[in-house]
Amino acid sequence: MRYKLGIDIGGTFTDLILVSDEGTTTIHKTLSTPLDPSIGFINGISELAEMIKLPFGKFINSIDTIVHGTTVATNALLTLRGAKTALVTTKGFRDALEMRRGIREEQYNNHYKNVTPLAPRYLRFTIDERIDAEGKVLNKFDEKELLSIIKKIKEEKVESVAICFLNSFKNDIHERKAVRFLRKALPGIFVTASFEVLPSIRFYERVSTTVVSAFVGPIVANYFDKLTQKLKGIDFKGQLLIMQSNGGVVTPDVVKKTPAVTVLSGPAAAPTAGAFYSALLGYKNCITVDMGGTSFDAALVIENQSVTSTEGSINRYRIALPSLDIITIGAGGGSIGWIDSGGLLQMGPQSAGALPGPACYDRGGELPSCTDADLVLGYLNPDFFAGGKLKLDKAKAVKAIKEELAAKLGLTVEEAAAGMYRIINSNMAQGVRQVSVERGYDPREFLFIVAGGAGSIHSSEICKELEISMFLVPNVSSIFCAAGMLLGDLKHDYIRSYFTSFNNINKNKFLTLFNEMKEEGMKTLIEEGIKKNKIEFYPVLDMRYLGQYHEVQLQADWKDVTNFKLDNIFETFHKEHNRQFGYSLKEEGTEMELINVRLRVIGQNEKPKFLSGNNNSVSAESAIKENRDVYIPELNKYKKIPVYDGDKAIYGAQIKGPCIIEKITTSIFVSENYDCIVDNFGSIIVYEKGMITEISKKISTIKLNKTEKESAIKN
Repeated sequence: MRYKLGIDIGGTFTDLILVSDEGTTTIHKTLSTPLDPSIGFINGISELAEMIKLPFGKFINSIDTIVHGTTVATNALLTLRGAKTALVTTKGFRDALEMRRGIREEQYNNHYKNVTPLAPRYLRFTIDERIDAEGKVLNKFDEKELLSIIKKIKEEKVESVAICFLNSFKNDIHERKAVRFLRKALPGIFVTASFEVLPSIRFYERVSTTVVSAFVGPIVANYFDKLTQKLKGIDFKGQLLIMQSNGGVVTPDVVKKTPAVTVLSGPAAAPTAGAFYSALLGYKNCITVDMGGTSFDAALVIENQSVTSTEGSINRYRIALPSLDIITIGAGGGSIGWIDSGGLLQMGPQSAGALPGPACYDRGGELPSCTDADLVLGYLNPDFFAGGKLKLDKAKAVKAIKEELAAKLGLTVEEAAAGMYRIINSNMAQGVRQVSVERGYDPREFLFIVAGGAGSIHSSEICKELEISMFLVPNVSSIFCAAGMLLGDLKHDYIRSYFTSFNNINKNKFLTLFNEMKEEGMKTLIEEGIKKNKIEFYPVLDMRYLGQYHEVQLQADWKDVTNFKLDNIFETFHKEHNRQFGYSLKEEGTEMELINVRLRVIGQNEKPKFLSGNNNSVSAESAIKENRDVYIPELNKYKKIPVYDGDKAIYGAQIKGPCIIEKITTSIFVSENYDCIVDNFGSIIVYEKGMITEISKKISTIKLNKTEKESAIKN
């Protein structure tokens, strides 16, 4: 038997999903090891071998592919514990990194402070070189100027160097010379240049992204060196792939060249998994939400493609590389309840974290959190949290809520807990609006997919506020990102700047730029083992009306691009501009201009069959564990409702709400307005009462025979 393994390392837990070539799925969580995440990585593999009762050596030799998501780069940026970084740039532009766009993020805040540059001023060096906006060399680059800089870099024990010259996106000859010279003179020091990271117009975005890549580079490279050595040490002979911020996967060698592509490595896998699950139910569009201990992530999938953006930032540091458009807010199981200066109850964004954690964890936490409220309201079983591995102390949850909130607000503990529950649900609903309504999309038209250990306790109320009639809790909900990693294709994004009006566009130059990116992408994917017939191309044009400041990233048709069918491109642009901003200037005949051309090159991977269902089901009645008093929001009171064992094979069961379906890794609360049905794979579809006919049709679309199932998964 052969296996594929997905591993997602988080701050507290490392999630693992093991899928055999026959479709057998094993899910596991192990404690992360923050000082060296590769230790937790190997520990998880060892524990999996014990779970499936295979000798460790035999198990390792049976794994064909490991797909890994990591927060190493993210944590380095969040904690500012990256490499000591220097910047080499054009004379006169030493402070561009610190000046940024010259726009204050908080315009009316007199106490606003700028973000601390990752390359401090004393480590920002300039070279008297100059290339003009058309790519013509005005001042030649003299490599001798680097000698004094090299001496200073050695004296200051710099660990990483970023190179970014003005207008190098037009002509990178000077950057290439500088890279060669510095890499030869500074062995052991990470050196990168903007032409390797982001060869595009807009100097601040380019220099910031290059410095971010340099800042995290040595740490990421060191981590993957350790990891590959450990895998070699345990005789792993399969392929290791890394999840990127754009939702695709690449080899570790690619990541070490451009480390910034992993800044959103972990959360990027959720929309990939969402696209897969929504397609099984006949949907092309979905919203994925993931509620963990600290944060709540929401993302969109349109036409089975994860929505990407080039306007991302982490910890206020600008990263202009394509990454999934994920909204993250401070709403999780550890979110703390507090009273503001106006006497109003608030939830988060501050969190109790894993240590000391919520009060009910009994680890020293004394502040009331979302998990404490969920326990008081009956949504959690104090003796079955994490399958009973962590016993919850309800008395301490009650005490925290009473002393910090209820007594001060003149409420009972139950009323305060209900208020906490409603407020955090409202916060999360607003997060969904940010990623949908504010992008011009109606969330009611999307399949709502819920992930994370805590998400399905709150999803009924989130959907009720958003008027969403149905949501899906996948069978791998608690390790959704790890599952998404196994579903990711190899993806590479390329960009070329071509600033011109369409009235003056040069057809040959336009097509040449796309052909360059196409050839580069194909070469990389073929080196990674992808066959030519498995490679796809997705062009994007950064366009705008003449005189506009911001552009629209337009997903174009590859045939329209290669055949230079501008009329089709223009028509698509007018429609997209109207969708995003509520108007177009088509009738006025306003001239349009091009800023950048982009190409996403995708190499299709063979997908695992982890959805294979089990028809040996039992009745829902036999899965009832108990009847428990639970707070019902619609009734504003407690009611005794059934609690089902969600780890039993209740395939095809129709269960009426209100109820709780309890699993080792998560719990699903189905409120008064909803019923649910368990599909053949163990996923739970929750829907408004009265929708059973429509839902049954949806279920029938995934009751496939084995051949059809394999075909659906491969596609």
